[in-house]
Amino acid sequence: MSTRRMTVGQALIEFLAHQWTVDEIVHADGTVSAVRERTVPATFGIFGHGNVAGVGQALLQYAATDAGLMPYHQARNEQAMVHQAVGYARMHRRRGTYACTASVGPGAANMLTGAALATANRLPALLLVSDTFATRVADPVLQQLEHPHDIGLQVSDAFRPLSRFFDRVQRPEQVFSIALAAMRVLTDPVETGAVTIALPEDVQAEAVDVPEEFLADREWHLRRPLPERGPLARAVAAIREAERPFIVAGGGVLYAGAEDELRRFAEATSIPVGTTQAGGGVLAWDHPLNLGGVGATGTAAANAIAAQADVIIGIGTRYSDFTTASRTAFQDAGVRFVNLNVASFDAYKHGSQLPLIADAREGLAALRTELADYRVPPEFVATATAAKADWDAVVDAALAPTGADLPGQPEVIGAVHAAMDPADVIIQAAGSLPGDLQKLWRVRDPLGYHVEYAFSCMGYEIAGGLGAKRGLLALGDDRDVVVMVGDGSYLMLNSELVTAVAEGIKLIVVIVENQGYASIGHLSETVGSQRFGTRYRTADESGGVPAPDLERGEFLPVDLAANARSYGARVIDIAPGPDAIAQLTDAVRAAKAASGPTVIQIHNDPQLYAPEGNGWWDVPVAAVSTIDSTATARAEYLDQQKAQRPLLG
Repeated sequence: MSTRRMTVGQALIEFLAHQWTVDEIVHADGTVSAVRERTVPATFGIFGHGNVAGVGQALLQYAATDAGLMPYHQARNEQAMVHQAVGYARMHRRRGTYACTASVGPGAANMLTGAALATANRLPALLLVSDTFATRVADPVLQQLEHPHDIGLQVSDAFRPLSRFFDRVQRPEQVFSIALAAMRVLTDPVETGAVTIALPEDVQAEAVDVPEEFLADREWHLRRPLPERGPLARAVAAIREAERPFIVAGGGVLYAGAEDELRRFAEATSIPVGTTQAGGGVLAWDHPLNLGGVGATGTAAANAIAAQADVIIGIGTRYSDFTTASRTAFQDAGVRFVNLNVASFDAYKHGSQLPLIADAREGLAALRTELADYRVPPEFVATATAAKADWDAVVDAALAPTGADLPGQPEVIGAVHAAMDPADVIIQAAGSLPGDLQKLWRVRDPLGYHVEYAFSCMGYEIAGGLGAKRGLLALGDDRDVVVMVGDGSYLMLNSELVTAVAEGIKLIVVIVENQGYASIGHLSETVGSQRFGTRYRTADESGGVPAPDLERGEFLPVDLAANARSYGARVIDIAPGPDAIAQLTDAVRAAKAASGPTVIQIHNDPQLYAPEGNGWWDVPVAAVSTIDSTATARAEYLDQQKAQRPLLG
């Protein structure tokens, strides 16, 4: 067996450069086409002690000897590296992602939030986490934790519950089996998420004899399991018996490339469709059967039909509490769930006795064949059509400019949407924007809507948007990516604007400035807490109380536009005024015509809300309080809670 003498870091980087994801599509005529792409096309890294002499040296060496083997990209924040990897993976439908390397201690710890986000969203990210000396020859080292009850417990161990795969390379020879196992999980449609390899800093730099076979090209074929005959027959029988079926389409439709099959199935059966946040874009907004988002922040149309449905056909959804409106969305007394999902964990949710464990594309094709002669009763179709028409009119009104000096967020959304092309991508993650976007954004392309809402991580937006743009560029796709971010999330993590400036990557960022946490402020009101702690104000100590009063002081003089300008981004700052919305549309168009990153700031009124979609979210209210507003909110909460159902299949 031919071998090469290499360090562990060099062996791992060269191994990753030769991994390929293959996604095969079997067509109706029996022909097969395939998408083949690098599973890990590049690496993000921030170096320190732990990875500078191992993975860092390997990246330098290959940059000097074979620049295209494993390109390196600099990042400004370790958490943001992972967010970029996730944004990239979303645009590639989970066929590819980036590796992310960080140093020992705080560098590694900074990636924990990113790991949790990747796993929660079922999106792949490869984390090469540096660890302290395996030999312990210099124990304890800088940034090492010390636990008397477990000396070996380190920061890297915190990744165990956040990762879909975790292992530590304690000896050089272990890198072979660990790397292969990591790749299996990274490319598994069921198991994927954060994949973490902990690399002790001494082991990274140690030499090992590497078999040439380990460094050869290797293909990982994505599994597209077919539905089994028995479960398929039972699912078909349940749908045939349905008088008011309703489809809940999730992110699994997108990752399976099943949007065309979804459209064909819906059109063939006339079954109306509602989408989750991850499923936004799987059906064009103006398709007659698309009722929009369903659940807590869904549309009134989708929620009205969901409440009547006697069979829910969940496709590629994990049924989060927002999708089910905290288990109040589906109100039919005998409602049943046909759950088509590649993961049995999700297929059996809500006690379903009709799980269909299969790839979404293959499962939909099989259902369409078996239900070729089935049609939804016309009166139910008419009800859904009327609900959609009513909601479309509501959205038209919500998006229209009012001429107010401080516009509401719906107007801001309308202005941004008006300036974007049909294939452009909107990026969001946290605050009040995800709910408003699910209700109001009119998605026109399968990849045009990326709202990270499994973890709803404040600070994801700019980094995730940059990753999405990288992903599109890698596909030869020059469509624009527009990030909408509130001032609260912007302050959490904006450093990747510097990365966009450094690499000249075109990214459009719209900062919605409202002097605080708008979403939590609204939520605070609903639970009777009067927006406490959600405003950005100076401390008022005039009352002489021990703690500063942050509720009545002057608004902070923070200038986020100036902050973005200081990074080197092109900035358009829109002042309050009756023509602010028109200026915003013009600003987005100007940004689309420019090169490099552009940041647009607009001020808005956080208490001008989107139209009601009649969804509910279960957030407990204090059972006992001396505050009247809390007591009132508690009574309303108990009333809403009566609609909750166990959903046992």
